[in-house]
Amino acid sequence: MTSPATATDAPLIECRSVWKVFGDRSRNAIAAIHAKGLGKREVLSEFGCVVGVHDASFTVGKGEIFCIMGLSGSGKSTLIRLLNRLIDPSLGEVLVKGRAINGLGPQELRDLRAHTIGMVFQNVALIPTRTVLENAAFGLEVQGVAPAERRRIATDALTRVGLGDWLNRYPRELSGGMQQRVGLARAIAADPEIILMDEPFSALDPLIRRQLQDEFRQLTKQLGKSAVFITHDLDEAIRIGDRIAIMKDGAMVQTGTAEEIVMNPADQYVADFVAGISRIHLVKAGSVMMPVADFSAAPVSALATTGLDADIDRLIHLVLASDHQAVAVVEGGEIRGIVTARTLLEGLKGDAAPAPQEA
Repeated sequence: MTSPATATDAPLIECRSVWKVFGDRSRNAIAAIHAKGLGKREVLSEFGCVVGVHDASFTVGKGEIFCIMGLSGSGKSTLIRLLNRLIDPSLGEVLVKGRAINGLGPQELRDLRAHTIGMVFQNVALIPTRTVLENAAFGLEVQGVAPAERRRIATDALTRVGLGDWLNRYPRELSGGMQQRVGLARAIAADPEIILMDEPFSALDPLIRRQLQDEFRQLTKQLGKSAVFITHDLDEAIRIGDRIAIMKDGAMVQTGTAEEIVMNPADQYVADFVAGISRIHLVKAGSVMMPVADFSAAPVSALATTGLDADIDRLIHLVLASDHQAVAVVEGGEIRGIVTARTLLEGLKGDAAPAPQEA
């Protein structure tokens, strides 16, 4: 997967201690959470408020696909709606390209949604009386783009998502997967820097869903877009995301790459989430190697070598082909560690304890 933006890159999206608590006494509820450590149920009972997002802080870098996942009611869909101010935060700041969007006026907010941030929902809400081309061009029409130009742009977007031969068809003639492609084309036609996706593929058949996941990731990378992708499916998050945030009761429990989360779950909740995930193509050599000093079965110079990014599937083949059942992991011409049959089995077993929590 593509590495997320480096720390020196200015993030396109930044959330700073963002809260969303629904209810008339939201400020009192947040104060009580800080003072007493109240949970979601206690807040509902004591204040009649629902905690949607609990003190969320994160960034999304240029060219990064950031997946937010969790069970129903975890707050993920509420959070994504804060990113383009479909709803306002109770507390905290959301910045887009370094600019706080909390205080934007109506016209500035419309410009943000029209030019900087595109959004695709699970229900793409295509206009049934308009053709595929007209639906894809709708956002450009709202922006006042001339008819010929918006048809050209929308045609290009539809071609990119594989619907170049369906321009004059109507939504009723399309399958669910094709309708989602129209929604994606409509979003990218406006050429936004950021695309927000709220469980767009969850209602689709598994085969079509996997196909669209791969197409979305490839297209996003080709166009150089950044994306925030909401899902309740960890397999989908792993397939699509550069980084993943796992939410529970409105709070972000853990954020990291798929490999980091699977190998070092922050708590038992995350450990239970990742327990059934296949590690064959996910976990890399850098996570299952042992220190060179701990290997004494053979001279290190006698071992075959591989890179830090070799996955477990590749490592199994290398270790089985080795006379010493081991392979050296090399980076920059230096041996960084050794992968053995035992470390491979430990990596596959995957029952490491959750990472200790700071006091």
